[in-house]
Amino acid sequence: MSDRLSVIFAALADPTRRAILARLAEGEATVTELAEPFDISLPAISRHLKVLENAGLISRSRSAQWRSSRLEAEPLREATAWMERYRRFWDANFTRLDAHLKRMQTDRTTRRTQ
Repeated sequence: MSDRLSVIFAALADPTRRAILARLAEGEATVTELAEPFDISLPAISRHLKVLENAGLISRSRSAQWRSSRLEAEPLREATAWMERYRRFWDANFTRLDAHLKRMQTDRTTRRTQ
């Protein structure tokens, strides 16, 4: 995948990676700390981190023998911006549906009182 947005969404498609991002939203963490809540191996966590890093969703740094990961917000902003226009589309549709249902309710009430 060469399209940046596709790479971001592919990385976000996995629930383990989303959980890792949620944890990193609280602050930096090592691979061991990130692996704690999961019943998977450290190499598996490292593979997930590599996918997130390739998508630009995290950055990794090395300090002595520890390697920590940090959340990077910009790719999430890109994904959110792309989804925003569809949110507006659905909001408009729900607004029209709400207005239509209110008209139907009013018509039903009017017919009952006549």
